[in-house]
Amino acid sequence: MKTKIFESTDTNVKKFVFEWDDKIAEAVLYRYGSYATRTVICCSVESGCPVGCSFCGTGKFFIKDLTALEIVEQVDEVLETIDCKTEDIKKFQIMFMSMGEPFFNYDNVAHAIRILADQYKNAQLLVSTSAPHGILNNIARFIDLSNEIPRVGLQFSVHESLDSERKKLIPTKTSTLRQISLIGGLWASYVGRKPFYNYCVHPGNDSIEDAKRLVDLFDPSVWETTLSVICEKDESVKSSIDRQLELINRFKKYLVKFGASIRVFNPAGQDDIGGGCGQLWYFQKWLSERK
Repeated sequence: MKTKIFESTDTNVKKFVFEWDDKIAEAVLYRYGSYATRTVICCSVESGCPVGCSFCGTGKFFIKDLTALEIVEQVDEVLETIDCKTEDIKKFQIMFMSMGEPFFNYDNVAHAIRILADQYKNAQLLVSTSAPHGILNNIARFIDLSNEIPRVGLQFSVHESLDSERKKLIPTKTSTLRQISLIGGLWASYVGRKPFYNYCVHPGNDSIEDAKRLVDLFDPSVWETTLSVICEKDESVKSSIDRQLELINRFKKYLVKFGASIRVFNPAGQDDIGGGCGQLWYFQKWLSERK
């Protein structure tokens, strides 16, 4: 395996590119203040992704599933570069959400989670899914895994309050918003933790009506809300933050008014390395050179 590291100009964001003989993956490391204060890793579960979200540079270019050891290897390599012991990190999160759909590679993801949970006993392990059609085939096993390891969390990429609009973002067959609500509620009822839904605020889905639909779908007594900066595939995270911050803050007030519990995922700093969601430019370059 060959590893390349790209560091942002403000040093709070690093991107790692892992290249094997027949596949490639990217992971991103975020530092909030210091690594000991908060460290976040977003790692890949597949090389490419078959889901084809319109805002993501990965597109529909799917190469191969990653093995459990290849997923773990990303995290281990990334953590070799931080300046503190992992057990000293106050808030430590490993997110399976950089490239690939976890429930399309469930066996390897579950195996990797078990290994990482044993290696990094203070890490929260968050699985982020687009809720592909057929997720129910694995949700019972994921409930068992979540009960086995109480640090496992579940997040759904929602991004729109209407199925018709979400279909434009995620053209492949996924669960409906109502089905996501039911699946997340089922998981919560068995594990006693709240799932998250992730919503990218943009002009057109930022009205009080959108907020009301979301709260009606995702009961705040069951769900947590994440409002995220997700940039277009030709845009830096910095420009996305500048553009979206006002929208996010206004929309957050609507949701809070209806009783929602909110967190805002704000990337750690200037992203001039293509580390943000949808900015997997190294993968695209690698793929074009192999054609």
